Amino acid sequence: MITDSQQIDRITDCFGFLRRKDPTFKRHFFQAASVVHLDKPQSICHEGMSCTHLALVISGTARIYKLGESGREITLYRIGRGESCILTASCIISNTPFPAIAVCEEALEAVLIPTAEAQNWMSRFPAWQEYLFGLVSERLAEVITVVEEIAFRRVDHRLAAYLLKRAETSDGAIKATHQEIASDLGTSREVISRILKDFESRQAISVSRGSIDLLDIQALSDQL
Repeated sequence: MITDSQQIDRITDCFGFLRRKDPTFKRHFFQAASVVHLDKPQSICHEGMSCTHLALVISGTARIYKLGESGREITLYRIGRGESCILTASCIISNTPFPAIAVCEEALEAVLIPTAEAQNWMSRFPAWQEYLFGLVSERLAEVITVVEEIAFRRVDHRLAAYLLKRAETSDGAIKATHQEIASDLGTSREVISRILKDFESRQAISVSRGSIDLLDIQALSDQL
């Protein structure tokens, strides 16, 4: 149960469905809710586990990914402030095990809702039902895009787009290792290193340990 008024206001500010005029649902929500803090790189959920709670992120970032038989990773998506996990929601709705791996990428603070309550509210409160179905539809499109990228787009094109996107939210250098980029793009570290070296030879980027500087935005854009 969450009773602190400041905490309630902070959580309400994160999630729009709590701002709807339904005091009964809001009361049930905060009676059932609890807050958890997890540190990087703490594991959140492993493949095959039962989903006992739905986590709604207040701050921090979690990464959800699949691990292949070869040990190669592919990032499905990340969740941050005001978001929740489509796979957890899907598992709660369908009573199936979690099909991926979730881990803290940044120190995480989240609201936990027990599975039984999350299922019960689906038939009782339209605001909650709309939130979960909206979550599934939005994230499903994102996961489909990941699959299409891997199946149909060349890795060098995807890497150029990845660097350009990361540059939009970074202050100067992009802080990422070759392995981290490979995991995000669903390929091997060796492939990423080779393509980065090619980009560097064309003076589009400058690579140092754990950091990449973009030198020629147009050259990277031409790779798309």
